[in-house]
Amino acid sequence: MPKRIQKVSRSTNSEYRGRHRCEHWLIDNQVYFITARCRDRQPLFAQEEAKAVYWERFDYYTREYGFVPWVTSLLGNHYHTLGYLRVGKNLPILMQRLHGSVAKLVNDLQPERVPNFWRDAKGKEYFDGCIRDEKQARRSYRYTLLQAVRHSLVTEWPEYPHTRVDVELEAAIKRSHELNAFLEGVPYKRYQGRR
Repeated sequence: MPKRIQKVSRSTNSEYRGRHRCEHWLIDNQVYFITARCRDRQPLFAQEEAKAVYWERFDYYTREYGFVPWVTSLLGNHYHTLGYLRVGKNLPILMQRLHGSVAKLVNDLQPERVPNFWRDAKGKEYFDGCIRDEKQARRSYRYTLLQAVRHSLVTEWPEYPHTRVDVELEAAIKRSHELNAFLEGVPYKRYQGRR
C-alpha cells in the first residue's frame, strides 16, 4: 500500500519564478534527513555553551515528538540529522519548538540578538527529505557522520564530540526494512541514474 503524502508549504503556489518551491512532506513511518543553518552562516554554535543548549533542546523535543535520531552532527553554524519519525504531522511542530527554543536560548548568549536565527534569505528555515531507499539512507548516514571531517575539524569522526551516533547504521537499516519506513517508488532526481 503506497504511503499517504501530505505536503505543506508557506505558499499555495507550487512554483516561484519558474522554480519549484520548498515544501515539507509529512509522512508517517518514515526515515527523514533534516538540516538547518544559522542566518547568514553565522557561527552561533561556536561556543560550547551554545552547543549544550542545542543538544538539550534536541534531546527534549525529539523524545517529545517521536523522532528517533540515528546520527546527528552539530557544527559551528549548522546541523544535520538522520532518523525515524513515526507520525509525520509531528515534523512541523517538532521543528518549530526545537528551532524556537534554540534560537531564544542561544540568542540569550550572544552580545547582540540575531533576528530570524534559522531563516535564510529565501525564507527557508530547514530542509527535510524523505529517504527513498537503503542506498540513500547509507549515503545520508555517512554524510552526517563525516561532517566534522569534511569541515577539517578532526581527522576521524569519533574525535568530534558533537557528532552523535544513537543507532548504528546496520541496525537502523534492518529496522527500517522491517517497518517499511523508506519512501520506495518515489524518484529522487539527485540519485537518478547513479546506481
